[in-house]
Amino acid sequence: MTAQNDTGVAKPANDFSHEQEGYQHGLKPRQLQMIAIGGAIGTGLFLGAGGRLHTAGPALAVTYLVAGVFAFFILRALGELVLHRPSSGSFISYAREFYGEKFAYAAGWMYFLNWAMTSIVDTTAVALYLQYWKAFTAAPQWLLALIALVVVLAANMVAVKVFGELEFWFALIKVAALVAFLVIALVWLVFAFPVETGGEAVRTGFSIWADNGGLIPNGVLPAVLVIQGVVFAYAAIELVGTASGETQDTEKVIPRAINSVVFRIAVFYVGSVVLLSLLLPYTSYKEGESPFVTFFSSLGNPQVGVVAGSIMNFVVLTAALSSLNAGLYSTGRALHSMGMNGSAPKWTTKMSKGGVPYAGILLTAAFTVAGVALNYFVPAQAFEIALNVASLGIITAWGTIILCQMKLRQWAKQGLAKEPSFKLPGAPVTSWLTLAFLASVVVLMAIDYPVGTWTIASLVVIIPLLIVGWFLQRDRILRIAALREGVTGPFPIGVRDPGNQVRRDGQDGSGSTRG
Repeated sequence: MTAQNDTGVAKPANDFSHEQEGYQHGLKPRQLQMIAIGGAIGTGLFLGAGGRLHTAGPALAVTYLVAGVFAFFILRALGELVLHRPSSGSFISYAREFYGEKFAYAAGWMYFLNWAMTSIVDTTAVALYLQYWKAFTAAPQWLLALIALVVVLAANMVAVKVFGELEFWFALIKVAALVAFLVIALVWLVFAFPVETGGEAVRTGFSIWADNGGLIPNGVLPAVLVIQGVVFAYAAIELVGTASGETQDTEKVIPRAINSVVFRIAVFYVGSVVLLSLLLPYTSYKEGESPFVTFFSSLGNPQVGVVAGSIMNFVVLTAALSSLNAGLYSTGRALHSMGMNGSAPKWTTKMSKGGVPYAGILLTAAFTVAGVALNYFVPAQAFEIALNVASLGIITAWGTIILCQMKLRQWAKQGLAKEPSFKLPGAPVTSWLTLAFLASVVVLMAIDYPVGTWTIASLVVIIPLLIVGWFLQRDRILRIAALREGVTGPFPIGVRDPGNQVRRDGQDGSGSTRG
């Protein structure tokens, strides 16, 4: 059953407006712009790039560039969906609209897994950054991680405008710091100022590449295998979709925010990695330490190096706190959307008077507390274990966005939806290429033994848990779906015809069953 909207375009009568009830449009355009700019500049770049530079060498910049192109495609696809229907449920809500309840259920819980693991990565990163300073070295890693969680959780529980303002300043600090790094790095290269590594002075520039194995010092395979970590570095770009449901003037702000990604990827990611590789031998960087801190600590004057290193360490600390802040925000909204449609427990729909879905936020925080245990039992491996599991959720989320974008285009051709005004360039070719890229990342993870292989193997546990959860929640999911108008995918679950009420058991007034 379809209905006509005010543009004359036939559309499914399915109504998802209930998902937005209780939210406040508290995010201002300047906040969303900064969230878009700083959203993907987080732990994956500030901390993870150190270990990946050590593994892949300067070729890491090429890996960032390739992944960045597909990240842009994913964001443009999300832009189509957001202008079709802004929703705080983001791609989970779109999955429900275009593919039905099972798809939305799986996509939602995999996204929750992503952010639950990411929050562990971020709290671990905060603890590692704090231990850079001697004042915190005596404190156990797990305690510092727990304190970070409590502070950010408190900020998220107040109101969306508090989240927006906090994220605005976090992002501003990150962007300003990266700009400062780019300027200082270029000065060091132009004037060939030396740096110190291993107690020896090293002249910066392309001679570092020549003296240390060239662009691909360890071969092609290591440069390719780091792709899953690079994918994680771009995580949170989809946060723009979640924020759209609480943003003012969506149709103008979202396209502008998304298009800014091209510049961000080219300069902040690719540019930073290229400069880092020209400033120090790739072997100077190491896992567990920010490559930016490594560079600033290597400046010729020991006192200058210490001060600069401390400043940069503060910046990367704010980056980790920013990512944790975004994760709690995002999953709170995702779980609320899932709860409203039966995919998550009913209590996850609870909201505060300030429009904060606090129940979903607290559930994510509870999983993060469990992850703090990783910092207690395996502090050395906590970051990489959580990062790789999070990558599975990211790939699922991005794949869902592309599939929903493809379905929206199909509906538009059939007259069931308005033709998108803000389109993914080159679709459907770019859509299929992006799906192929995401599939190749999964394959590369599987052959990256042991961590990547075991990460893929964890699906043996994750998939059965999803299946069991579906059957436990199925009756409530289908009951709620039957109360909505229209169709929740290719198979009707319940349609409310004029003068004909659909009963909760899925039968219409005439006694026939629908779905």
